[in-house]
Amino acid sequence: MNLSKLLAEAGISAVQPIRFGSGEFCQLDLSKNNPSLERIDLNDEEQFTAQVFGQLKANGARVGIGGYLEERGLYSRSELFTEDEPRTIHLGIDLWAQAGTAVYAPFKGVVHSFDNRRSHGDYGPVIILEHEEASLTFYTLYGHLSTMSLHGLYEGKPIRKGEQFASLGAYHENFHWPPHLHFQLIMNMEGFHGDYPGVCKASEKGRYLQNCPNPEFIVMAGIH
Repeated sequence: MNLSKLLAEAGISAVQPIRFGSGEFCQLDLSKNNPSLERIDLNDEEQFTAQVFGQLKANGARVGIGGYLEERGLYSRSELFTEDEPRTIHLGIDLWAQAGTAVYAPFKGVVHSFDNRRSHGDYGPVIILEHEEASLTFYTLYGHLSTMSLHGLYEGKPIRKGEQFASLGAYHENFHWPPHLHFQLIMNMEGFHGDYPGVCKASEKGRYLQNCPNPEFIVMAGIH
């Protein structure tokens, strides 16, 4: 299923979850093949944050993006991802920006579920929205939010297209990540509630690729 094409054919456009212009972003490489990541302690807040935001500054960017299906070694810093076969494949797009940056709903929808995933390396505050467009039901996940983003939420709460409903969390509240949004598109929640895997094993990549299509068309909405 090509969700981007189906929505376009129905005349349904998206709003960027984090707003930035054509000259305000750069691509970030957090893959296992980036040697610069081997030279820093990823469990050190200052080093990891300086690595990310140093790249943004060097590129004159306000937002750093990337990561869809990127194979990463950095998850080894958390026991959350170290199973017999470690989870290394990133299923969403990350948007790295300053803590407090506003997060907007790309489509009209309702709050499906939410939680505060308080484990090292997990999402921290996370919100999942449910959307019904072009006779389709799909979901968008927002991880690493501020704790304030969860205040006043309830399941089924209506969210308008383009409404600011959340903001990015700082390192101490998003569970040990430099400020960023993990944004993921999900077709079937598979029974998950307030959570959905954002990283999978390489052996499971094919299955998750079908359920979590590339959300780039939403992230880059209106950018030419």
